[in-house]
Amino acid sequence: MKKSLVTLCLLLLAALIYAQDKPLNIVVLGAHPDDCEADAGGLAILYAKMGHRVKFVSLTNGDAGHQAMGGGALARVRYAEAQEAARRYGVLEYTVLNNHDGELMPSLENRKQIIREIRNWDADVVIGPRPNDYHPDHRNTAILMQDAAYLVIVPNIVPEVSPLKKNPVFLFAMDRFQKPNPFEPDVAVDIDEVFEQKIYGLAAHESQQFEWLPWTSGNLENIPEDEEGRLEYLANRRSFAPSEAIRQCLREWYGNKADEVRHAEAFEICEYGRQPGKEELLRLFPMLPH
Repeated sequence: MKKSLVTLCLLLLAALIYAQDKPLNIVVLGAHPDDCEADAGGLAILYAKMGHRVKFVSLTNGDAGHQAMGGGALARVRYAEAQEAARRYGVLEYTVLNNHDGELMPSLENRKQIIREIRNWDADVVIGPRPNDYHPDHRNTAILMQDAAYLVIVPNIVPEVSPLKKNPVFLFAMDRFQKPNPFEPDVAVDIDEVFEQKIYGLAAHESQQFEWLPWTSGNLENIPEDEEGRLEYLANRRSFAPSEAIRQCLREWYGNKADEVRHAEAFEICEYGRQPGKEELLRLFPMLPH
């Protein structure tokens, strides 16, 4: 009897150690190739450096976002840029779904695609945009994520793919939109140590960061030609101090060190997925101070 109890305790201890060491599975959803990088690129790098498994999913192929090319030619360019960004980040997979840019709808078939992606990756955490945003593709990506948040555990939905045994934590990435409600951070992560790498990964999307977006803002003639100048331009464009709400969230996780953070990514827990407590958030965000 005593030997059996000792064996049981050892098995429980081994299971606990395995659970702690098992890599987390992270899915980041974006409407277009480069959205995942902008929303959670720093976090993705931190996960990858710690040995966790990160997957980016773009719900459209980005075939409309350029002033001088489009269609299949642009889609191929953007796919190649996405794969290079994944390499620079250490992201294991970057899936680009074959939906047209600017035409994404929260359809049943697209919902099933998202459910398949989340299940096949056995996701612990799913991150995507909020549903109030200037771009309809962003808004509909958020709706699709919310619609999948419960159904990923329902066996009779998309039955050809095994349902998840445990609902992931679904998170919204930060934004600056105020109506109908502002972003409310639950977790904020210091990305200062990987900010330059985040910029380097975003720079892989040359057609977007140095052509299309500058063209839409009337700034195309000011884009540097050399790589160093372009990285500096992009870093300046993507560098902004954390808002007071995000700074306060940083203080809750980092204490006094929060006031030194220059670059952060923050996330809001979606009400439709699992609702984690602080201990679970520390497990899911192992880069946070313990």
